[in-house]
Amino acid sequence: MTRGILQVYLGAAPGVGKTFSMLEEGRRLREKGLDVVVGLVETHGRAETARMAEGLELIPRLRVAHRGVELGELDLATLIARQPDWALVDELAHTNAPGSKNDKRWQDVQELLEAGINVISTVNIQHIESLNDVVQSITGVTQRETIPDSVLRSADQIEVVDLAPEALRTRLSGGQIYPAGTIDAALSNYFRLGNLTALRELALLWLADEVDVALQEYRNEHGIRGKWEARERVVVALPGGAEGETLIRRGARIAARSSGGQLLAVHVASSDGLAESNPAALLSQRTLVESLGGSYHQVVGDSTPTALVEFARGVNATQLVIGVSRRSRLTAFLTGQGIGATVIRASGDIDVHIVSHASAGTLQLPRSRGALTVRRRLGGFVLAVLGLPLLTLLLSSFRSNESLVSEVLAFQLLIVVVALVGGIWPAVTAAVFAGLALDYFFVEPLYRVTIANPLHLLALLIFLIIAVLVSLVVDQAASRSRAAKRSAAEAETLATVAGSIIRGENAVEALANRLREVFGMNSVTVYYNDAEIYEAGAVAGGDDDTQTVVPLSDQGSVVLRGRDLQASDRRILDAFVSQIEAALVQNELRTAARGIRPLEEADRLRTALLAAVGHDLRTPLSSATAAVSSLRSTDVDWSDRDRDELLATAEESLHRLADLVNDLLDASRLQAGVLPISLATVGLDEIVPLALDELRVPLGRVRVDVAPDLPEATCDPVLVQRVLVNLIANALRYSPEDAPLIITASSFGERVELRVIDRGPGIPKERLAEAFQPFQRLGDTDNTTGVGLGLALSNGFMEAMGGSLEAEDTPGGGLTMVISLPTGKGHS
Repeated sequence: MTRGILQVYLGAAPGVGKTFSMLEEGRRLREKGLDVVVGLVETHGRAETARMAEGLELIPRLRVAHRGVELGELDLATLIARQPDWALVDELAHTNAPGSKNDKRWQDVQELLEAGINVISTVNIQHIESLNDVVQSITGVTQRETIPDSVLRSADQIEVVDLAPEALRTRLSGGQIYPAGTIDAALSNYFRLGNLTALRELALLWLADEVDVALQEYRNEHGIRGKWEARERVVVALPGGAEGETLIRRGARIAARSSGGQLLAVHVASSDGLAESNPAALLSQRTLVESLGGSYHQVVGDSTPTALVEFARGVNATQLVIGVSRRSRLTAFLTGQGIGATVIRASGDIDVHIVSHASAGTLQLPRSRGALTVRRRLGGFVLAVLGLPLLTLLLSSFRSNESLVSEVLAFQLLIVVVALVGGIWPAVTAAVFAGLALDYFFVEPLYRVTIANPLHLLALLIFLIIAVLVSLVVDQAASRSRAAKRSAAEAETLATVAGSIIRGENAVEALANRLREVFGMNSVTVYYNDAEIYEAGAVAGGDDDTQTVVPLSDQGSVVLRGRDLQASDRRILDAFVSQIEAALVQNELRTAARGIRPLEEADRLRTALLAAVGHDLRTPLSSATAAVSSLRSTDVDWSDRDRDELLATAEESLHRLADLVNDLLDASRLQAGVLPISLATVGLDEIVPLALDELRVPLGRVRVDVAPDLPEATCDPVLVQRVLVNLIANALRYSPEDAPLIITASSFGERVELRVIDRGPGIPKERLAEAFQPFQRLGDTDNTTGVGLGLALSNGFMEAMGGSLEAEDTPGGGLTMVISLPTGKGHS
């Protein structure tokens, strides 16, 4: 039986229209003459979805009893027996009721597919197993119903049902997704604009990655090796030296020229671990690549050009950036074409850019480096000194006219053995004396050194050439062996250092201690900004201790006291020093950030205080002055009623002035850090009535929805009441008489939020940032509505309590002020 087709509609959040799209597709298939059945659909009370399901055959739900409650689940057996062409099964990640055949609905769908039934289903991005923790960090909500990634990836067709976050919030506020009683809580929590935007991006990126994987699988299945320029991918080859930064920046510029260009940097490590590279340089270049939005990769290969081209083809690269060879011109001439020429020849349709840099090769002789130990060189000399006489004595006893060839080969073998043991100088010495011994003891005339025949001179030269060539091979092998051991030790050391930092140890201390242990130093001291940061070891050494100073940019140094460091120690030392420098800079930035934060808060509050003094004091003071001046005037004969009204105005203004001065004094003390804030855990349902009573709000103007079982907030209740009075007064002032003010509360993670929602004119988005500046209210002479604290002071009080005050648009028009406070649990 042919397996059925699985088609899935993927959404970023509930309410985007997945179920509607599933039913719409079902109706389209039915119109084409196919047998379509609704196995299970969840309308969630949405009228439009229910209407779309009308006219489609519906399989009745299977009733499953659980703890005295009857639950409706997919009737899998009936649906398989029915054998439709297509089955519509909603909510793929749903958990079945206990007692069902399968634990999860996606397992039911798998059985339908095995039965040859095509299935259309739906799922939200938050239900994908690999993204579950990411969604939780974004929304603060734990999703307990998940679906394995492999199940969704096995779908034959995945389609994203996309809806702009603003449009989704509008649908929600219009009652098209959830019942009216849950709209405010949903808008305040899961359906925040930022949450929806992040979830939308997550869904689109997940599908884009799946499309990329599908494209690569198709190319592999069909043996397509050429590039498909679905998007520009630039691969930068990092040789492991300082020139890598130049190559990365050039590659980034190439990628930036095309929309959606992708930057990848790759370092090809030799499979034998012997290729020379600078770990500190590679670490710095990895950081640079990631800061430019690219990704760093490391592959292992016997042939660098082959591995590089294979990687580029594997990621479907369109551009390949490599550097000019670091080999000298003489070396290139002697050894033939380098990596660049090989890569160009093998790259095919991938464009190759060869970039010049400061480390490019120049005309110079290759350096001769010896890697054999002193003991091996002495052993080679000893073997030459002892072996030549013994071999000469042995061959002399068998000398004949026909034995010259054997004698030449025997001396040649001895030279090779000496070269293998002691390297070039013992081998050259053995070659010279072997040539002389051969001429003296075995070539006519005997017992005289004469080179009458030019062939004898040629034999001596051949001896020397063999000695040199074999010695070079031995020296190179020894050098590579030593480099491999050192690389392994360096890798183990760096892994240990990284592990120390990951385990939570202080980065500078861990690095300094490991540095001292690795190089066997008596002490390692780190200086930064003319101060000693840390000293590792502090072991008393002798007067002959060597002091090595390694600078840290222009601001410090690392001082090592102990033995002399070899040139080969520099690579690992540079890696340590670069890590220490990065850790010091991070510590400095962290300290600076902690020092700046109080200054910023103090400056912000000071600015708010000055602005409030300039505005809020002027209004009641002007009103009181005008009233008193009028009463003192002798030009007007005031009636008793007018006099009482002026006195009332003066009294009210002075009372408001006194309240404002007290508030400003409290805020000044808060700025100076001398105002005691009495933090307590209180319920918001206790504070809201007090604020309404203070304002004497008429009945019907405010609707309060604050649940008594809401988590208690950690705050100063008096300050919160002041802020709330100011927000409610502002909302009432600008909200229409027929549109009641709404005060609602909800919890989100370890925060509790109180929202004051009005249906007034609101604030344009471009001016939301100005909302916390002091403002004019209906002119400066209005003394009946009060002057208030101003949002700037309210915001200062909230931040002092560890809370926040934010302004949002009310869906459908108006302004929503959000008070956010930590819960008692979060501060326990």
